[in-house]
Amino acid sequence: MDLLQNLYTGFSLALSPTNLLFAAIGVIYGTITGALPGIGSATAVALLLPLTFTMNPTTALIMLAGIYYGVAYGGTITAVLINVPGDSSTVMTTLDGYQMALQGRAGPALSIAAIGSFIAGTISTILLMGLAPPLARFALRFGPPEYFALVLLAFSLLTAFEGRQPVKIVISTLLGLLIATIGLDVVSGLPRFTFGVPQLLGGISFITVIIGLFGIGEVLSSVEQEMRLDFLRQRFRLRDVFPTWADWVASRWPILRSTIVGFLVGILPGAGATTASFLAYLSEKRLAKHPERFGRGAIEGVASPESANNAASIGAFAPLLALGIPGSATTAVLLAGFMIWGIRPGPMLFQRNADLVWALIASMYIGNLMLVLLNIFFIPGFVAVLRIPYTILMPLIVVFSTMGAFTVNNDLFDVWLMIGFGVLGYLMKKLEYPVAPMVLALVLGPMAENSLRQALIISGGSLSIFFTRPISAVLLGIAFLAYLYPALRWVVRGFRLRVATAANLSSARR
Repeated sequence: MDLLQNLYTGFSLALSPTNLLFAAIGVIYGTITGALPGIGSATAVALLLPLTFTMNPTTALIMLAGIYYGVAYGGTITAVLINVPGDSSTVMTTLDGYQMALQGRAGPALSIAAIGSFIAGTISTILLMGLAPPLARFALRFGPPEYFALVLLAFSLLTAFEGRQPVKIVISTLLGLLIATIGLDVVSGLPRFTFGVPQLLGGISFITVIIGLFGIGEVLSSVEQEMRLDFLRQRFRLRDVFPTWADWVASRWPILRSTIVGFLVGILPGAGATTASFLAYLSEKRLAKHPERFGRGAIEGVASPESANNAASIGAFAPLLALGIPGSATTAVLLAGFMIWGIRPGPMLFQRNADLVWALIASMYIGNLMLVLLNIFFIPGFVAVLRIPYTILMPLIVVFSTMGAFTVNNDLFDVWLMIGFGVLGYLMKKLEYPVAPMVLALVLGPMAENSLRQALIISGGSLSIFFTRPISAVLLGIAFLAYLYPALRWVVRGFRLRVATAANLSSARR
């Protein structure tokens, strides 16, 4: 009964006219900034944080939280329509979402993303209400060895799940790790692979890389092939945006499974929505009866990462509210806001500021409802972008990509880097090297390196620390088996082929 009473109190506060207005402002602003490549949720929240210092903390948090999960919705728009992820958490959505758009199914792709995000956000908010304290306590058990093992597991799942060419996957992953090491060494402070270029001392921005790989790379790839988008000449009506019954049947379980994956990954500090979307996508591809459809316009390939990244956004609030530990870069910005307002997140927050916490949780239900309505009923306007002739759309993609890369550091050097990675993305596509492993390595590379070095410093250089701690030992064991999986699959396939050949020879002799 206490839970229902607290939730009732939260809704009574969240449904006040002022809080409803600022919740709407937050989700609309989040959707718009999410659709602009290069900004991201952390930057979007940080830009409005100074404006909230004179506001009521509850109202301010409701608006900032709306921005946070609104960005995940908005990032889907450009990911589907022009193959440029608006936010890093929508990288995996481009793989199938853009292909669906080229097939004339941009409406169902955007609507299933919105519906999946709404379902994931609602379920994750329910989980946040009941499981935040125990889940956050479990997340505290993760030290440097566990984080390194978790990253290694993510890399190994790529090799096990992602395709039939594990060597190319490993090469792509190593290339991403190499790029992630560019910049100052966090331990010694010495520059690495900067070649005397001062702009590289801070490393290469992830946003610059993905805009180049996906935006410019797609433009270069499209130049050499004729784009026939005849389906865009048809009139597009609101009823065309909704997925078919077959789409819903194919997506319902991926949405639920990816919600759980996203929430669990979201509560781990540092893992984030990007990691959640990668793991959810790879898991669904592995579970699919026809995994070859993924990357060619499978609606499950849109539903799973979109559900996971939204669930992870909600899950990141669990360690923030229960322990005062930010689960992502954006919740770290929110933590700064808590401090400025004189509020200390942690176990006592639910007692000292119960009204604020439950109003925030109730606003998540309201915000997700606003977002699903906004993102479904405005889909005809979003899809109208594709009616622009591709000869005009390509330069627009280049313009938006350039703006996104430039706004990272307000430096033309990032634009040149974006062009370089665009050429790299084009070459990788031509040579059939998967881009996803490199992108995941760029995201998780710094965490992997820092965790490895911290663990070795703690143990005095002994690798035993990874095997004497239960969680890291289990994760490393699973990672080792995942790396062996392609070799075992090759051995089993060879054995079956030999058995079949022997059987055919035996029958021929008879």
